[in-house]
Order: sequence, then C-alpha cells, then structure tokens
Amino acid sequence: MTSHALVAVTVVGTDQPGIVAGVTKTLYDVGCNLEDASSAILRGHFTMTLIVGTPGEMTAETLEYLMQPVAAQHALVVTVRDVEEVHVRPIEPTHMVSVYGADKPGIVFRVADALAGLGANITDLTSRVIEGGDAPVYALMMEVAVTDPDAANSALEHLRSELGLEVSVSALDTSVL
Repeated sequence: MTSHALVAVTVVGTDQPGIVAGVTKTLYDVGCNLEDASSAILRGHFTMTLIVGTPGEMTAETLEYLMQPVAAQHALVVTVRDVEEVHVRPIEPTHMVSVYGADKPGIVFRVADALAGLGANITDLTSRVIEGGDAPVYALMMEVAVTDPDAANSALEHLRSELGLEVSVSALDTSVL
C-alpha cells in the first residue's frame, strides 16, 4: 500500500537494449516508486505496463511530460494515467489453460469467452505464432483462477473440434509460484 497517488505507465516501442533502464531511471530520478510491473516483447515490439506511486502532488500529466526525453531517445510511446488504489487481495491462479492449433482469428476471444461464462478470471495470458513446418501454429497459455476445472474442460471441449485446437486444463502447483 502506498501513501502516494498511483498512475499506470504504459510503454510501447520497437525492442532495443536500454528501454527498461531508461524508463526506470527517469521514474527513479523524479522520485517515483515502482509498485508493480509487467513487460513483454511482442513480435519485435517492447511493451511494458507499470503501476507507479508518484511523489507529492505530481500529476499523471506532469509525469508523462517528464517521460518524454526517454520516449524520444528510444522512439517510444509513453502514456501515464491515474489509477485508483485497490485494496483487494490479488487473485491467485489455480490452473493453466494451454491451447495449440492452426493460427486463425478469434482463438483468444473464444477461449476467454468460454472461461468468462464460468466466472473464471484470467490472471496472465501469453500467446505466440510459431512459424516453421507446414503452417504457423498458434500457442496460447492462460493462467486462470477457476473454481470448477471440470466445467472449464467441458466449456472448452466444443472448441477442440470446432476450431481444431488442442486444449488442456491443468492444475498449477502453487508451491512453486
């Protein structure tokens, strides 16, 4: 929990060395506290989302302005928006849903929609198109919090045949998380 105002900082640009160092140095230099972070490289594009505690009366607009030198140096798009402090315990994932199949539009939507219908919460999502072989393969991995894994398996069953996907739902070993 922080006594500072919270902002969400999003960073997008072509991947290159030094982005994380440059962004976090700027945040450090202006007195911000990094509270939560996630980053990935998606098809050669660097993406990062940060939840940051700001010092004193600093506004999101001011921090976005202060981020412009590092944004210009690395050709990044940086946005800063206010977010509310949320005082809830983070949802812990219980299962991994893995999906593999021919790449086609709608896979993420169809899987996420089926899980949402069960009240499952997706806590992490990663997907990749794997090139090579005869045709590209779409790989999707979702960490989910689901109360009834059998219902999740059943809800995803029709996607196996309808979309020609390999789908599995397996329990996470929470002792290693």
